Amino acid sequence: MKLPVLAFGTASLKNKSESIDKDFPELKQLIENMFETMYGSAGVGLAAPQIGKNIRLFIVDTSPFGDDYPDGKDFKRVFINAQITHRTGDEWAFNEGCLCIPEVREDVMRPPTITIKYYDEDFNFHTETYSGIRARVIQHEYDHIEGILFVDRLSPLKKMLIKGKLSAISKGLVATKYKMIYPQLKKQII
Repeated sequence: MKLPVLAFGTASLKNKSESIDKDFPELKQLIENMFETMYGSAGVGLAAPQIGKNIRLFIVDTSPFGDDYPDGKDFKRVFINAQITHRTGDEWAFNEGCLCIPEVREDVMRPPTITIKYYDEDFNFHTETYSGIRARVIQHEYDHIEGILFVDRLSPLKKMLIKGKLSAISKGLVATKYKMIYPQLKKQII
């Protein structure tokens, strides 16, 4: 089932998420719904806070980047209770977007390599190191469970330049091909 995505300006997107255990209700169904929502929105990642769940869960599938970034091929993962333990390398810019912030894309600086510990969908524990596009997408989604949006990482000048676009998004004055919930729209269209 495709789920609606919360739009920029929704207060809960700024909250740090809570850890869960293997008995979280209907976890497998939630993960399945998240993948369906992500694919239906042409995304490469989706975090539970984006669909109104304040839990430390996000998914990624970097396959769409596979032609330009070979490390993106065949990389589909579920991250539960993730903790980035190490970030290394000279930060590099990449033009990021977000399902919560449609039609806005900006260059964001991030380190190229991370080490992350997490549980997968079967609650098997992993500690892994990722680089390149994999690390980029993981860091973007990880930010969501920490209550950070990619626009929070922009310079004050960049934020000022997109302020009008962000305001329009929160009011529902943006067209998307997927369901959204807008914080300042009186009657929601889902």
